[in-house]
Amino acid sequence: MDNNISEIKMMRQNIKIPRIVKIEKIFKEWKVSENDFEFPLFDANEMNKLKLRKYTLSWPNIEISIIGYNGEIQKLPYEIGADVLYQLSEEIKDTTKFRFGNLIRNAWIKAGLTQEQLAVRSGTTRFYISRIENDKADLEMSTFRKIVDAGLEKKLKLSKE
Repeated sequence: MDNNISEIKMMRQNIKIPRIVKIEKIFKEWKVSENDFEFPLFDANEMNKLKLRKYTLSWPNIEISIIGYNGEIQKLPYEIGADVLYQLSEEIKDTTKFRFGNLIRNAWIKAGLTQEQLAVRSGTTRFYISRIENDKADLEMSTFRKIVDAGLEKKLKLSKE
């Protein structure tokens, strides 16, 4: 029993989140066809009937039949468990932080500032600016705004195009 607990703890330490699961991609890899009970989930209306049940994706609209211990046929919802979801998921490559770090680095160089000057002007530290630039620290929008407004003396404009 202790070995299992150790393995679980090690697994948790190795999990890198966030991850994403693309159900359609999985079904294509599984070669789901019209004859398979998963097939209706290619329809967005059916897919949206998803329920989360004890860390398991469950579709009560898609029933599967199994033979129970007593030999009777039981109807259950189609489900995909957390372990399978994790194995089939992909790590999200979040390049947003990296791009903000590059923007900041290029902006202070273009402005003729040093990293230290930018940090003092924006109320942070040179170490923190360096961490942002190297994708080693999370960057909140309020901090990004301070760096742009106070540190670089620029205006931050957000637009959706």
